[in-house]
Amino acid sequence: MPTETLALRPTSPFRLDLTVWALRRHPENLIDGWDGRIYRRTLIIDGQPVQMAVTLEGTSEDPGLQVILTAPRIPARAEAAAIRALERLLGIRVDLSAFYQLAGDPQLGPLITRFKGMKPPRFLTLFEALINAIACQQVTLALGIRLINRLAKAFGRRVEEDPEAPPAFPGPEDLAGRPPEVLQALGFSRQKVRAILTLAEMMTAGAIDLESWESLPDTEAIARLQGLHGIGRWSAEYALLRGMGRLHIFPGDDVGARRRLQQWLGRRQPLDYEGVRHALARWQPYAGLVYFHLLLQGLEEQGLLQWKPSPGEVSL
Repeated sequence: MPTETLALRPTSPFRLDLTVWALRRHPENLIDGWDGRIYRRTLIIDGQPVQMAVTLEGTSEDPGLQVILTAPRIPARAEAAAIRALERLLGIRVDLSAFYQLAGDPQLGPLITRFKGMKPPRFLTLFEALINAIACQQVTLALGIRLINRLAKAFGRRVEEDPEAPPAFPGPEDLAGRPPEVLQALGFSRQKVRAILTLAEMMTAGAIDLESWESLPDTEAIARLQGLHGIGRWSAEYALLRGMGRLHIFPGDDVGARRRLQQWLGRRQPLDYEGVRHALARWQPYAGLVYFHLLLQGLEEQGLLQWKPSPGEVSL
């Protein structure tokens, strides 16, 4: 099968493993494949599934990425599309040098040093961010990921000729018009099915252009997002952080993230929404980066981050 190979240089420092884990969140994630060395994702380019396999060469301080694209026919714009995808998914152009200046902070510094090289990931589209948010509402992350996996297996396209290729995340055109019972059979509640199908149908009909919302101020973006069926404050803030890349946003209604923040700060009493905002004010505009670093800390505590940084890798 035809392949095309690209060589990219992310903004240093960069760790592929940490960034992929911040993106995928859970070991059962099928869409963002990771075997400990290779990150795999299926992109839809000019209507055709293309598998992207990414490996890190060099060190976190002098990183290089090898990207192999595989498909029965490589589209002409595959290289440009893959680069744009990696700029979002793995944040390869994000410069965190200003954030790293906080490494001397007695509370935040150890977290920065431990996970140096993690770039803040983003979902490929705002639509994908919202569908992830809907799936994960009021359920555990593990169940939310399973629901997304089922959706991708049922409706996501893949490179059929490559058994290792993961399913692509379904686009609006893959979901619009589906009978509600089909999604309910995957485990989605009636309310979640309605939210997913309504969003997909509005997008395919041209009633909304989600990507145009990415330039809106926070308050207007949140208001528009909350105007969508099934999108509340948590889902809107989740979409601002993980879909739009707004690194000052910490979704204050995220129960798991709020609990991790409370434990990290050594607070005895649970934090409410305003308590989260107050606790993070001293580290703004990087509250979202605190969110991602605490996520990695939780994954490390579960034994999922199998790496041992050397002194040279973590020096600031």
